[in-house]
Amino acid sequence: MQRLVQSPTEPGFVQDPYPFYERARAAGPFFHWVDYDLACTGNAAAVNAIFRDRRFGREAPEPLPVPPHLAPFHAVEAHSMLELEPPRHTRLRSLVLRAFTSRRIAALEPEIAGLSHTLIDRFPAGPFDLLQAFGQPLPVVIIARLLGVPEAMAPDLLRWSNAMVGMYQAGRTPAMEATAIAATEAFVAFLTGYIEERRARPADDLITSLIAAEMEGERLSTEELISTCILLLNAGHEATVHTIGNGVKTLLETGTKAALLADPQATVEEVLRFDPALHMFTRWVYEEVEVMGHTFKRGDRVALMLAAANRDPGVWEEPGRFWPERRMKANVSFGAGLHFCVGAPLARLELQTALPILFQRMPGLRLVEPPRYGDVYHFHGLKSLIVRG
Repeated sequence: MQRLVQSPTEPGFVQDPYPFYERARAAGPFFHWVDYDLACTGNAAAVNAIFRDRRFGREAPEPLPVPPHLAPFHAVEAHSMLELEPPRHTRLRSLVLRAFTSRRIAALEPEIAGLSHTLIDRFPAGPFDLLQAFGQPLPVVIIARLLGVPEAMAPDLLRWSNAMVGMYQAGRTPAMEATAIAATEAFVAFLTGYIEERRARPADDLITSLIAAEMEGERLSTEELISTCILLLNAGHEATVHTIGNGVKTLLETGTKAALLADPQATVEEVLRFDPALHMFTRWVYEEVEVMGHTFKRGDRVALMLAAANRDPGVWEEPGRFWPERRMKANVSFGAGLHFCVGAPLARLELQTALPILFQRMPGLRLVEPPRYGDVYHFHGLKSLIVRG
């Protein structure tokens, strides 16, 4: 396995990680990323196989030590279905899916459309940051409405979420950790009180549905409820914000807005493939297993390079080209297998609804400044998107 060195915080990589992915691909199905001390793969076949192989999973095979100062964050993670394997994962996911139904998601389309128009009505006449004016508020308000959290809490939710996801970023600092812990504690305190309020006064929202499942003998603890709500709020908007920004950037730079208006579904899938919001997802190894000539042992860890897999020339014709008219195939931007993102249908609906409205309402939308990506790896998203209509 070839060893490659590439700092994930190096400015050139932050702005364009794809040349490194191609260099890594040339090394074979797997390479050792020295900066992470991890075996990695951007091979589409290997990524898909590992996603679906139960000999790999998110939960560490042996308990990991938790630094005392990070205990509040890990207490939430300990009940998150994103970090769990069966049987706990199965129970939590089934409860969420029973409440997070396709019917409930589809019913949000008018709200997504209405909110898109409202946000566009507020755009200033001069240059403005589309992320702040549109990309950030839209998904966080929608997920807040879905859960039943007061819409006025959206700025707090956005701030808490941004702080918490900093725990996953390369180059994490003690200051970022302290901010994340404070956000976690504030998030937990708010949800603890809000869940109690919903127990006393049920409503037609996702939190009430989860509480009802707990009361029907499913034994969803308060801690699990809190972790599930935090996961849905964080995951329900963080990646969508980045995808809106990355997608609008790509559409403006490539002049392909006509394709979006003609076929929103195909164009959104190409946006998700071409420049996704999440670039790396890790798996633990539970037993010795061979994948494409490489043998993993129990306790090993492997990183799945989602954005690299989405540009594997073994799957995609001209993978480095943004081509909305290409025949749609499954990409791995939402994962696959047991941990396939439960929020994928909502994210797709938001993108397929909001982006066409944006370009219909703003036919002259154009970039004012060259977009710059933020130093947020293993996420990949813009710092700002300065445009004018």
